[in-house]
Amino acid sequence: MAPLKLPPRNESELQRRQSEGELRVRSAAEFRALVAQADLAEAYQHTDVVVAANAEFTDQASLHLSLGPADPPIRLREPLLGGVAGLASGSGGDLLLPIGGAARVLADLLAGEAVDFGATGDATPLQPRRELHTRLDLEAIGGGHLLLHRGIVENGLVAVSSAQGLIRTPWGPLLGPYGNALYSCSGADSIGMAMPGLALLGPGSPVLVGGAIGWVVGSGSGHQPAPQRLPSGHARSPGAVAAISVDLHALSPRWVRACHFEGHGSALLVAIAAPIPLISPAVARQIATDDGALEAPVLDVSIPRRIKPSFGGVPYSSLRQGEIRVEGRRIPAAPAHSPRLAQAMGLELISQLKSGAFPLRLPLLPLGLRPTLVPLPP
Repeated sequence: MAPLKLPPRNESELQRRQSEGELRVRSAAEFRALVAQADLAEAYQHTDVVVAANAEFTDQASLHLSLGPADPPIRLREPLLGGVAGLASGSGGDLLLPIGGAARVLADLLAGEAVDFGATGDATPLQPRRELHTRLDLEAIGGGHLLLHRGIVENGLVAVSSAQGLIRTPWGPLLGPYGNALYSCSGADSIGMAMPGLALLGPGSPVLVGGAIGWVVGSGSGHQPAPQRLPSGHARSPGAVAAISVDLHALSPRWVRACHFEGHGSALLVAIAAPIPLISPAVARQIATDDGALEAPVLDVSIPRRIKPSFGGVPYSSLRQGEIRVEGRRIPAAPAHSPRLAQAMGLELISQLKSGAFPLRLPLLPLGLRPTLVPLPP
């Protein structure tokens, strides 16, 4: 397809339109529909920002809390919050809890409930207390952040099992051999597939996370900036990853759900939406790519090795229709994410962009070029 002969847009132009209440914002699905109805040039001319959204499961996150002083003072050791062991740092009240255990604790706090908190102390002349037992609700916690180590992932995968019977996986139960398939990404409506390489996200980029404005802090866990790509530039497998931090007290239980995967532990379902400014026709062209032209890799996750057998890629159009073909087999497919929550989060961001409540900005720096997915030595 010949390149569009249309002018690029700059950040100040888009910010001016937002401040004047004239910002034209569409969801990724609405933008593709406009392209199909008219053409790419007209869709680009009548759209300033496209919103894409995810609502995916993750156990790669952590809860960072800042507690106030106790009287008498205590130097925290072996803290337990809601029965979950955390780490205390220094002589203050900073706590770190992995979300694999703390997902339920976070859900209780966001629901307005109080949870038990206990810790031992290293007695010192200035911090003589040896034990602390109390209950904390959200208002009793001075400050805190949820850090999503894999907040936004460029693409997902399709999990299948060649093993006999039922196996428990981080995506849900799989029946084998090849009884069902679970896919972790929503395809063309997702942030990573609407924005190849997460090219318009970088440290300091605002995103809407769990109903609150969060911030990209840099490359995330498992970041692979140079995966195999389609000619359109879209990743053929999980590629770039952005880590995100968001204020604990601003989160809403409507958009953050605790869940439990039997055999694997606790996780979170988190709704995230990101704006994609149409700064050039090239950006618009990538967003216009539909599910039939995008693919996810099919992996046999029953094999307990780092590199798992792959059955190539399947188009997202087949996944969304509920069935894929793998080596001649017809396998029913279901989402291991929430399209409904993602759509609702996207609509919320559209509203905030139009009202000016959400800041619109381009990244000062891109995500890093160094991959963070570096295998450990044997």
